[in-house]
Amino acid sequence: MDKYEAVMKLFLEAVKAESQKEEQRVPVGVSNRHVHLSREDLDALFGKGYELTRMKDLSQPGQYACKETVTLCGPKGAIEKVRILGPVRGQTQVEILAADCFKLGAKTEPKMSGELSGTPGITLTGPRGSVQTAEGLIIAQRHIHMTPADAERFGVCDGQSVSIQADGIRGGVFGHVAIRVTETSGLECHIDTEEANAMGLDCSSTVAIVK
Repeated sequence: MDKYEAVMKLFLEAVKAESQKEEQRVPVGVSNRHVHLSREDLDALFGKGYELTRMKDLSQPGQYACKETVTLCGPKGAIEKVRILGPVRGQTQVEILAADCFKLGAKTEPKMSGELSGTPGITLTGPRGSVQTAEGLIIAQRHIHMTPADAERFGVCDGQSVSIQADGIRGGVFGHVAIRVTETSGLECHIDTEEANAMGLDCSSTVAIVK
C-alpha cells in the first residue's frame, strides 16, 4: 500500500466513524408551555361542537399546533396566549415551565404526559367561558420518543431512564430522561425551553444518549 492509499484509507475510516457517530445522535425538539384539551373543556371554552384549527403539524405523527390559545389563571397571576395542541384528548393536560409556577402562584412537578393523578388543577379561560380543572397541571418531564427499531439500535427499552449529552460551549448532561417507545413515534428528544436555553440547544440540535 503506497502513501496515497494509506491516506485515503484513513480518510474513509474517519468518514465512516463520523457517520456512525451521527447515527447514534437524537434530534432535539424544544417545547414551550402548551395545553391539551378534552372535548368537554374545549366545548366550555370555545362553544359546543367547536373544532380546533390546525396551524402546523408537529414531529410526532397526528399531533399539531392549533391557531387557538387560552389564558392560564392562577392565584397570583395569569399567562395569556398559551397554545393549544391537537387533537383533543380524554383529559385536559396543561404543560408549563418551572418559572411559570412563580407567575401563576401554582406549584407542580415534572411528570410524564398522561400521568396526572395527584397533580394540581388550573383555571383556563377561553373566548366563550372558563374551566377549573381538578388536576392536569404539570411540568413536562424530558423524554425521548422512538420506535422499537430505534430502541434496538440505541440499546434501550420503553420506560428506561437515561442521560443525554449536549455539545457546545454551554453543553452538559441532563439525567432522568425517559425513553418512550411506540410503533408510530418520530425519533426526537423533547425538552422544554428552559432546559434548551440552559444548554444552548434548539430544534436544529442533536444530543447523544448516555446510559
